[in-house]
This record gives sequence, C-alpha cells and structure tokens, in this order.
Amino acid sequence: MDMMNWQQLLSPIRFGEPQGTLAVELGRSPFHKDYDRIIFSSAFRRLDRKTQVHPLSENDHIHSRLTHSLEVGCVGRSLGTRVGEALQNELPDAITPQDLGAMVQAACLAHDIGNPPYGHTGEDAIRHWFRDPQNQHFLEGLSELEKADLKTFEGNAQGLRIVTQVEYHRFQGGMRLTYGTLGAFLKYPWSVDYVSRGERKKFGCYQTEMPILREVASTLGLIQTSEDAWCRHPLVYLLEAADDICYGLIDLEDGIEMGLLRYQEVEDLLRPLLAQQWQDSSLDLEQADNDRRRLQMLRGQVMEAMVSGVSKAFVQQQTALLSGTLKGDLVDYCEGPVAQVIYAAKDLARQRIFKDGRKLAVEIGSYSTLGILLEAFLTAVRQRICEGQATFRNERVLELMGKSAPQSDWSLYQAYMRALDYISGMTDNYAADLAQQFSGYQPV
Repeated sequence: MDMMNWQQLLSPIRFGEPQGTLAVELGRSPFHKDYDRIIFSSAFRRLDRKTQVHPLSENDHIHSRLTHSLEVGCVGRSLGTRVGEALQNELPDAITPQDLGAMVQAACLAHDIGNPPYGHTGEDAIRHWFRDPQNQHFLEGLSELEKADLKTFEGNAQGLRIVTQVEYHRFQGGMRLTYGTLGAFLKYPWSVDYVSRGERKKFGCYQTEMPILREVASTLGLIQTSEDAWCRHPLVYLLEAADDICYGLIDLEDGIEMGLLRYQEVEDLLRPLLAQQWQDSSLDLEQADNDRRRLQMLRGQVMEAMVSGVSKAFVQQQTALLSGTLKGDLVDYCEGPVAQVIYAAKDLARQRIFKDGRKLAVEIGSYSTLGILLEAFLTAVRQRICEGQATFRNERVLELMGKSAPQSDWSLYQAYMRALDYISGMTDNYAADLAQQFSGYQPV
C-alpha cells in the first residue's frame, strides 16, 4: 500500500521561491507567516463584503464571508493543534503541534478566498452565463478543457489561482505560501475533466494552474490516483470539518438573529452533545440575560465537544488518511452524536434559512448583475485578442482592469481568466454598483 509521510506533507519550503530557501524568523514559523500573508491580502479583506449566506444584509450581527473564514480558522487551529499533540512522536523534529495548528488555520483562512460576489449563487451565475446558448460564440477558439473551466467556474480553483498567482507576487508565485499549507488548502486536487465526466462534483485547479498543482503534489508526495488527479492531503479533512462545524453552528445563530429560527429549537438540536454534563451546562446557561448570550455560551460548549470528537477521529483514521483511502468526510467517523448533530444542523439551515425570501430575491438578481459584467468585460477582452484593438467603449472597459487588462498577443483563454480574476474579486456591493453604471443610471 502506498503511504504518504508527514516529513513531505508538512513541507515548510515556499512555493515560488528558489528551491532550498527557508528563511527562519524569530517568533514566527513559516506556517504562522502563511497565516499573516493571507490575512493581510486584499483578496481576504474583500471577503468582508461578500455573501456568506445572506447577501447584502443590513444586520451587523450576520456573518460575512470574512467573519466565517476567521471563525473556521479558529476551529481549524484547535483541530490541528490537538492532532499535533496526539501525533507529536510521529511528526518531523522541527514541527510542533502549534505549527500544525497554524498550518490548518492558514488553510482554513483561505478556503473561501476564491468565492465570487454572492457566494455559491455567484458561482452558478457565472457558469450559467457561459452555458447560455446566446453566449456560445465567446467560447469559439478554446479547447474543450478550457471551455469546461469556464462553464464549470469553481471558487476553489479560483482560490488556488489567487494564492499562487494573483496576490502579492503577481504570476511569480503569488503569496508564496509553504507547500504544506497549499496542500492543506487543496480540497479538490484534480482538474475539471473529472467533473465533466461525472466522476466528481467539484474541482480545484484550472488549466492555467495545472503545472502548479503537479509541482505541489510532487513536493508533498501526494498519491496520484489518475492523470492530473491526486488524493487529498490529510489535513484537508480537518479544514472541511472546521468548515462543517462553523456552518452547522453559525448558520443557526444567524437564523435566530434574523427571526427565522427560535432559540429553543436550536438548543434542543444541540443538547445531545452535552448530555453527560447537561446539568452543569444548563446552570451556566441560566446566567445569560438574553437568548443571544445564551446561544453564545451554548455554542462554545458544543464546539468544544465537536473539536474533541473530530480530532480523535483523525488520529484513529491516520492510516487511511495517509494512504489516501478514507471514504467520505472525517465527521462521519466521529463517535457519539457529533456527526448526527452537525448534519442535522446543516439540514435545518437548508430548510429554514437558505429559503428566506429576501435572500432568494437578491440571489436571483445576482444573475443579471454578473451577466451584465461578464458581457461587458468579455466582449472587450475578446475584441482586443481577436481583432488586435478594441472600440473606444471597450477600451474604457479594459482600462477599469488596470494592469490586469490582457495584451493583444495573449491567448483568448488567458485573457478570459484575467477578466474572471477581476470580476470574481469584486464585492457584492461593488459588483451591483458597477453593473448599474454599465446599464445606465435611471432618474429617480
């Protein structure tokens, strides 16, 4: 049986820097520096104005994509540190449990960095536009895989492009994160071809970044499963568990805040995780003077139980994780009611929160918003590439992209990807305002 090893998987070498470069800095490990590079990036900052669940919310207590990412990072750090403490004797000498925690935290921090305006609805709006029969002329001249990348626009693949290409050292290594953190970040280390064939639901790498994926997989020793496809880095399972924990708890918290759920039904759902200490827990909860604070206290206790269950499951499943043979999610292997509660919480959110009327109305409008932007930018891009120059109007559109605007000697696919970098990087508000300007302001 092929096995991955922690020595390679936790590589502190940085992608994009000369091989062998390993700068040691007092007080910060390479993985802590990864965290800092992500959190200070403009792409991460823009997540504050990108949809988590409720687009363009006017309630300051509702989570944005930024606050969600920060919270997932906190849970991921706890999971990584606990796993590091349990496996300390099996880790490389230079790696501490805190390093493992920092690596997972950094990966969690960036896990949604590639999401376009309006979150998952925005992803579907971009896919829908490229699949629309009226827009098929935009795909003329592209290869089948290049067409598939556009028609299956994926925030995870866009995220890899951002951290390795777009941010900081533009197209010279990007953020130059460590290979270890990039591995923990890569949820879907395979190309769009596996989605096109119906073998996978998502993918994590566009054709533009395939050389990068191959390099990361080779450096980390990821097991290759087929052409341009590898098994996941074991720490990806901690990232996903952290995301599931936060989705399961935080979506319910937002639901109560918006009046879509009642506090008591959420407490009843979460209570099985605290069955053994419920008497003491309930006494603490009684000290809260309103439901919001009571829920915050309950969430903290429940999250502790979930983190404990997931980290224990990781250690128990280490052999399957290192051999790339684990089936399903790590949460599925947790003992007791952990998996049941997480999945029940996510199901309640889907049924009662995701179908909120205002949310649905804004999401429907996002298709028009992104359609207007894609039409304008891709028309200008295509004209410059195919004709060598653009009309006066289209030149003005390209000027908005600044130095990211494509040059006339680029390939059409390369130029389209630069336009998607620009559009997908927009916040919800900016995308809506720009689309309105492109449509022409209407007098009040």
